[in-house]
Amino acid sequence: MKILLAPSERKTLGGENPPISKNSFIFPEIYENRREAIKKYDEFIKTTDDIKNFGDDKTSIFNRPTKKAILRYSGVAFDYLDYKNLDIDSKNWIDENVYIFSNLFGVISGGDLIPHYTLKQGAKPGFDIYKFYKDIFTPILNEINKNEDFIDLRAKFYEKIYKPKNAITFKFIKNNKVVSHFAKAYRGKLTAIISKHKPKTIEDVLKISFPDIEIVEIIEKKGIKEIVCNVN
Repeated sequence: MKILLAPSERKTLGGENPPISKNSFIFPEIYENRREAIKKYDEFIKTTDDIKNFGDDKTSIFNRPTKKAILRYSGVAFDYLDYKNLDIDSKNWIDENVYIFSNLFGVISGGDLIPHYTLKQGAKPGFDIYKFYKDIFTPILNEINKNEDFIDLRAKFYEKIYKPKNAITFKFIKNNKVVSHFAKAYRGKLTAIISKHKPKTIEDVLKISFPDIEIVEIIEKKGIKEIVCNVN
């Protein structure tokens, strides 16, 4: 079972590992394709003045130090996941089984090594990077999805890269209203709890007791099970 997560715009600085290489990422068989997209971005940031979408760091991506993706991202979901305080088995599970949909690097695992970068959601570094990655990753992830269910905790935007055929999604309800922004916090909490239980099937997920989250309904449509929850 894999958890699909969106990235966050907020990221930690620095890194204790060497710059990116083929060994930095899952799916080494498509590294050259991934590198092609990164190179186009790298060349684009040297010429653009769009600081809002691409930042002001002109240092080559290929020369920046790296750290685990799960530690690089530091937005709300990642704060509530609280990776640093998990036990080693849960950390190892996250490193391998959480797939993050990076705006720059495509589909990466929690344990992949990435540098600090700026690429706002939806911004295009001279080409449609989302279409580029959709063509590359859809067949790879479809093959994995044949044998493993996905827990899709991403924002809908990232279906631009991949839309699974078999997945669980969660809808959070509080005071009879759908939780929007703070849903990121619940996604982080869910990821942490799931990493401790290491479910293999949807049935295993439904057996987990989630603090402050009450499952009230399961809606199934075209292979997607939406779990509707009341949250405190």
